[in-house]
Amino acid sequence: MSLIRRVKYAAIVAAVAGGGWASYAQSEATPTNDAPNQFQTIENYFKLPEGRTWGSTSAVDVARDGRSIWVAERCGTNTCVADPATGKMSPLDPILLFDESGKLVRSFGAGLMAFPHGIHVDRDGNLWVTDGNGNAPQAGRGAGAGRGAGAGAGAAGGRGGGRGPAPTGPAPGATVGHQVFKFSPDGKVLLTIGKAGGATGPDQCCWQPNDVITNDKGEIFISEGHGGNPNDRILVYSKDGKTIVRQFGKRGEGPGEFNQPHALAFDAQGRLFVGDRSNNRVQIFDQSGKFIAQWPQFSRPSGVFIDRHGMLYSADSESGTVNPAHGAWKRGIRFGSVKDGKVLGFIPDPLPTCAQGQDPGNPRTCASGTWVAEGVAVDAAGNIYGAEVGPRKVQKYVKKK
Repeated sequence: MSLIRRVKYAAIVAAVAGGGWASYAQSEATPTNDAPNQFQTIENYFKLPEGRTWGSTSAVDVARDGRSIWVAERCGTNTCVADPATGKMSPLDPILLFDESGKLVRSFGAGLMAFPHGIHVDRDGNLWVTDGNGNAPQAGRGAGAGRGAGAGAGAAGGRGGGRGPAPTGPAPGATVGHQVFKFSPDGKVLLTIGKAGGATGPDQCCWQPNDVITNDKGEIFISEGHGGNPNDRILVYSKDGKTIVRQFGKRGEGPGEFNQPHALAFDAQGRLFVGDRSNNRVQIFDQSGKFIAQWPQFSRPSGVFIDRHGMLYSADSESGTVNPAHGAWKRGIRFGSVKDGKVLGFIPDPLPTCAQGQDPGNPRTCASGTWVAEGVAVDAAGNIYGAEVGPRKVQKYVKKK
């Protein structure tokens, strides 16, 4: 489908869909770059232990107290596989809890996951984390091979994770990866979904799981499909994590189809919002998987979050100069009401000219194909947190006074 036809189709579908609630469509030819920025940046808010540096992270969420912040980061680089040639894992804990002052409260998860990607705090305060890749040994690649790679990193930090159909079983030598974990707040593993090392098919998960979220009934929604593997779908598991009760979606550009369903969020009415990243849109579904609408005005969503006031936050980490195909759109965090979808605010990338592969002498500057916030969360006070893959940090934004 051509770009012009996609734009017209998106507008028509959004205009006629909705089942009695307001719907908003804005052409992809008119980027939403001019909404006001009502926030200021707080640098270096979160404090890591002495001697430890931030790795890439796309995973940030708010604890049940509404103030503390959960982060899953990639062990100081862009992978928790310390030696990709052998599959040896890092000894660092990738899962971190910070209090409202930015002080580290606790950490856990060392050796359990290769590539923490999505995160979700459920109604009981338990923590869910997806592991988006594995530790299968990579011939000819030594320690640090994952450094500088983008969010689409492969099994040991390389780009893409392979092309073609997803495998039906773990890669040779893999002992970790491609799973979904449920943790208690103190780090006890309560549930694991998927085979260590990865597997996918009509009745199993996972290969490159992107995000996870639970509904009021405790059902587990997992978005699967990243990089070059076209297994793009939403899997819904029973509360105990043992059975796939339904699934929907496939690779494509049409309504209800996906190309990297990268992020998930529910609104107060139970509608599922999916950040369909490589299709440059947010799609909206009921919980049975019925398509409701698609919103291109939130740009290229790597992360989505809906706060208690019904504001949708969309983190665009790949538009502009790092992605010429969506180059007219600026990177940053857009937000607007789920009632009508109108973009009300925009926090722009502080390095708008940053381009993929560019590195002006700083390994944290412009070296990745994904930049600024990839994951996004908002606390009870309205502060915004952006988890950044390329810059390797978590940024806090507060309302301007």
